[in-house]
Amino acid sequence: MSPVDRPAAIRKALRDLVAERGFHGASMGAIAKAAGVAAGTAYVHYASKEELVYATYLEIKAALGAAALDGIDPTAPPADRWRHMMTRAYEFFAAEPERARFLTQLEESPFYAEAHERLIAGGDPLVALAEADDLAPLVVELPWQAVYGLSLGVVVRLVAAGATLTSAELDRLIEATWRAITRPG
Repeated sequence: MSPVDRPAAIRKALRDLVAERGFHGASMGAIAKAAGVAAGTAYVHYASKEELVYATYLEIKAALGAAALDGIDPTAPPADRWRHMMTRAYEFFAAEPERARFLTQLEESPFYAEAHERLIAGGDPLVALAEADDLAPLVVELPWQAVYGLSLGVVVRLVAAGATLTSAELDRLIEATWRAITRPG
């Protein structure tokens, strides 16, 4: 019998509860119960609900970055790398939609600004892709929130809302996001 990864179980419980009920429906007691641990155990691993939220966000973003960039050809043209990243991101969220629902809840919460700052401080591989020497000059000059909202944010919100895209719809969506975030020409 393998040992239980309690911190991972606690993060998953938070993710699932927030996806289902929002942050107000995810007390530390409810999270601990859903994770199958004592409330005190949750606090052993995470000093506060905020720290648990940040750890869960960073875990999702790290897994998303790994999935989105897996198998990407760094020498491919920017539009092809974009297509690969967006396709893999859609597959990542579609496989476990509660990750997308967690992110949509987080984006509307007071936790988001700090969570995003921690992500950037730790190095986000998707931001690094967007800042690549051959892609960055193509991206329209807008606040990062707008670029996210016009690109990956669309995928997150669609999956969170329960949308299932056909291959043709996904292709059209990816093309639309590319047009939305890049300069004409």
